[in-house]
Amino acid sequence: MFYLRDDLKDRRQFEVIESRQMDHLRVFHDVARALTSSLELEEILGAIMDKMAQFFGPERWSMLMVDDASKELYYAIAVGENTESLKGLRVPLGEGVAGWVASTGNPLVVPDVALDPHWSAFANKHPDLKIKSIACVPVRSGNKTLGVIQLLNSKLDLLSEYSISFLRILCDYAAIAIQNARSMTLIQELTITDDVTGLFNARHLYTLLDEQVAQGQVFSLMFVDLDHFKSVNDTHGHLIGSRLLAEIGSLLRRSLGPNNSAFRYGGDEFVALLPGMGKSAASGTTMALREDLRAARFLEGAGMSLSVSGSFGLATYPEDGNTVPTILRAADTMMYEAKITRDSVVVSGKGTVSKSAKSASDSGPRQAVAGLFLERDPLARG
Repeated sequence: MFYLRDDLKDRRQFEVIESRQMDHLRVFHDVARALTSSLELEEILGAIMDKMAQFFGPERWSMLMVDDASKELYYAIAVGENTESLKGLRVPLGEGVAGWVASTGNPLVVPDVALDPHWSAFANKHPDLKIKSIACVPVRSGNKTLGVIQLLNSKLDLLSEYSISFLRILCDYAAIAIQNARSMTLIQELTITDDVTGLFNARHLYTLLDEQVAQGQVFSLMFVDLDHFKSVNDTHGHLIGSRLLAEIGSLLRRSLGPNNSAFRYGGDEFVALLPGMGKSAASGTTMALREDLRAARFLEGAGMSLSVSGSFGLATYPEDGNTVPTILRAADTMMYEAKITRDSVVVSGKGTVSKSAKSASDSGPRQAVAGLFLERDPLARG
């Protein structure tokens, strides 16, 4: 009978272990399905973190991502906390629980902070956090920490080493999700980005225009053609020309701001999409860009100091065209009218609203800048 009871006890223990392992397997299955069904980072991480929260039952949990540029952590997901207060909050690497884990790459599990002098002092210093237990694990890919997952006040005293290993495996899943999503983002960016200027390409312009027209809201379209750009390639070669285009692309992004999109349409032609802008506002934006372009000096890092002008055409949806082809044609036509006088802004329905202050007789050759441009080069101005 004694051996029979012992055997029954072992069998029950085995059933408990087997049940727990089955729970783990179900979680792994759900996470793996999330990884293969979507490449949206928020969706995948949400699925992983939900499973983690269900399994470990923390009062509060969060995922912080590493910002490589600033060497700080920022909150990507936070549950059980005041998420609004965490927006924009940054944690320097090395500071606090998450910062220490991110900087060292080591996991931190403290089942009871009251029994750990260091983290007891930290908890006492931050009573608002009401920390009783900590589980913070790095999300790593190779030797690089991508972020950390932090669980506060979980039932860590009940967790076995097997469960902690399970937590680390979930972090590995999160790392795979982050890397896959970043790779997909990079691929998507490459397909819509011009490799010379870093601006969007014409293919992406058509996509966004389709979306704008489908929404039926007012927007304006600006075409820009650089004046006399061919002389740069003819005189100094395409490498210098490409560098000039890249610097002009950067100026367009800065001048237009984050709410507008800039595109390289082809050659030395650029396009700006101005969502929500009627003719008056778009005309002001176009004039401001024209002045920013005329005031800038380019290729100073290459020992040059070039000033550049452009011919600008502007049209507004839907009054100047209510389809993608017609609004493109309207803006392009205005740009070609501006090229007649150059350094001008022509607006559909209004005609020329700004033109070069220099008369034709005053637009003759100038002294080359740094001896790099011939006197007849119209890009070099005194």
